[in-house]
Amino acid sequence: MKKLYWFILKSYLGPLVMTFFIALFILLMQFLWKYIDDLVGKGLEWYIIAKLMFFASSTFVPYALPLSILLSSLMMFGNLGEHYELVAMKSAGISLNRIMRPLIIVSILISLLGFYFSNVVLPTANLKFLSLLFDIREKKLAFNIKEGVFYSGINGYVIRVGKKDPDGNTIRDVMIYDHTKHLGNVSLTVAQWGKMELTPDKRFLIFRLYNGTNYEERTDLRNANNTHPFQSTRFSEQYQQFDLSTFQLTRTDEKLFKNNYEMLNTGQLRTSIDSIQKEILEEQKNFGKLFIHNYYFLAATDTIKTPIKVVSGNKPPKNLLASYNPADRNRIIESAKNAAFGVNANLKANSDNFYGKEKFLHRYQIALHKKFTFSIACFLLFFIGAPLGAIIRKGGLGLPAVISTIFFILFWILSITGEKYAVEGVLPAYQGLWIAPMVLLPIGIFLTYKATVDASLLDVDAWIKFFMKLQSWVKKKRA
Repeated sequence: MKKLYWFILKSYLGPLVMTFFIALFILLMQFLWKYIDDLVGKGLEWYIIAKLMFFASSTFVPYALPLSILLSSLMMFGNLGEHYELVAMKSAGISLNRIMRPLIIVSILISLLGFYFSNVVLPTANLKFLSLLFDIREKKLAFNIKEGVFYSGINGYVIRVGKKDPDGNTIRDVMIYDHTKHLGNVSLTVAQWGKMELTPDKRFLIFRLYNGTNYEERTDLRNANNTHPFQSTRFSEQYQQFDLSTFQLTRTDEKLFKNNYEMLNTGQLRTSIDSIQKEILEEQKNFGKLFIHNYYFLAATDTIKTPIKVVSGNKPPKNLLASYNPADRNRIIESAKNAAFGVNANLKANSDNFYGKEKFLHRYQIALHKKFTFSIACFLLFFIGAPLGAIIRKGGLGLPAVISTIFFILFWILSITGEKYAVEGVLPAYQGLWIAPMVLLPIGIFLTYKATVDASLLDVDAWIKFFMKLQSWVKKKRA
């Protein structure tokens, strides 16, 4: 049995590793396609890109691992069935349950490692990935002055170069607008030609300009608004320095992202959920007290519990304001309208506030349950892939890949639907996040039972016989 178990493990682990990295690569390509505009043209070093790809691939493990388990188990048992190796094992008296035993142990270990990964590794990977992605997206495009184009990438300046020589450093017909005083186009430098070069640390750009003129509107002189003084200064050589620190990748302190629900483990999530719940309850109590204090005349009147009593023989007046003069009547109506509008606006603003806070709380609850559903999904998808492969008896990446994709899409549609319901508060988080595992569980039990008893699940003739028996049974019942 040991040799058989080693054979089964080798047949399973190879496709598992292969499909895992294929799925990870596909998800990584999707990530690059999504954020390509934020990465291209910013002069990022290769190791920055490599670091971002590594952290991004770590965050895709919860998507790639369940798919790879489903596909590899289906491929492995499909190959065994296609080459009649599964039939040989069963003819030797080895049941499907015993054949699956080592893989069940492996699936349990993978599920436990998956939970450890989602609880310990994934929060750190999310922190590194999202903070680095935020800094990259905030980084400016690489410094690039083109001929005949006004360039405003440097803070406080607009630069236009008429022509650049082939050496890339000599520039001609230079115009520099200085906007550092935030007064508009009041300062302009024009030069016939010049040289531009970077400092060794690439922190500053230096322009050496020749044969030019500085034009400036003097707004700092007395009565400048009336006289509009203007100053013109010619120069034969002038140096101008520009700060390029904004073009470099500056790292934001990761502590600013640490309290996000994606960066917390189960213990931290439970603590955060408890704190947010207490905060919401406290705010609701305070709002109730404040509302009664501000609108006591409305809170004290309950027309449902204390209906207006009418004395027999006396009819209530049709118009309660009939006894007031027109001026007082209009004033009372206007005051009542304003009070009603004020109460409505107050209630709507606080309702939106509490809705946002509860939605925020739901995201923390969802993140907590996701750490468990991820590991459970790995286990359940094995019990769908393995018996299904034994039933269809088809290996390779053809039919197994199609069937795996169908089940995986079903799993993620149910997961995303349940998550959206949980975020909006339609379902509690423990219900919304466990919809997919609860749907997959009976499917896995059914397929495992059918594979164990060698049921011809995909045999057309068997299904025809089943429906004929069902039809005859219905006719007998009707008769």
